[in-house]
Amino acid sequence: MPVLVFLAVWEIVGRFNLFAGQFFFPPFSAVMKEFYHLTTNGVLGKNFASSLSRVLIGLFSGSMAGIIVGVLMGWRSVINKALNPIISLLYPIPALGWLPLLMLWIGINEILPITIIFICSFFPVVYNTATGIRTVDVRYIQAAETLGASNLRILFKVLVPLALPNIFTGLRLEAGMSWRVLVAAEMVAIPTGIGALLMQAESLVRVDIIMVCLIVLSVMCLLFERIFALAERYMLGGWSTHA
Repeated sequence: MPVLVFLAVWEIVGRFNLFAGQFFFPPFSAVMKEFYHLTTNGVLGKNFASSLSRVLIGLFSGSMAGIIVGVLMGWRSVINKALNPIISLLYPIPALGWLPLLMLWIGINEILPITIIFICSFFPVVYNTATGIRTVDVRYIQAAETLGASNLRILFKVLVPLALPNIFTGLRLEAGMSWRVLVAAEMVAIPTGIGALLMQAESLVRVDIIMVCLIVLSVMCLLFERIFALAERYMLGGWSTHA
């Protein structure tokens, strides 16, 4: 109901020129008409496919690397002591802060936005994974050792499962953020994608196209976050709260 009310207010404000005129604030129906037009002529689909492929590659590679490094940091204190100072120094740097340097290092190509997403995905996941491993109750580990479990069995049967809530927290954090940094990278340096379409619409003063791109971005951010939330609920069920 709140969403419907918001859309109705948007339509009324744009339809009756209550804010800066229809040219700069088109009604929701006009935006949906342009959405249909961009979809049928293939412009939106082409740019969306480019952005989606970059997000999936960067998100998967960054998440996997973050989980592996985070597990190692949480499992072995010597690895944590070696990597934690470096992670602590680099984590506060915004992902987009690397953009000027990466443009010089790897150039303006498809690898650039993927690398930005990799950086954006890696640090939240590695931090939450290491925290989840280290905060597992030591009594679970002692019980497994008493039953004769090896170190690797304790890692994969005790530590990682109990750290999954923290791991999914990191995944949810970077799922939506990956789309935000991707669009910023595309707006600056890449000629294709939703971000590039945004910049082209701005140069042509096409507010309706800008709003279409923003709607697509908001839906994808929400969708990715909900996917990880559903995956967490499916994998953990009700046992994680009890544990």
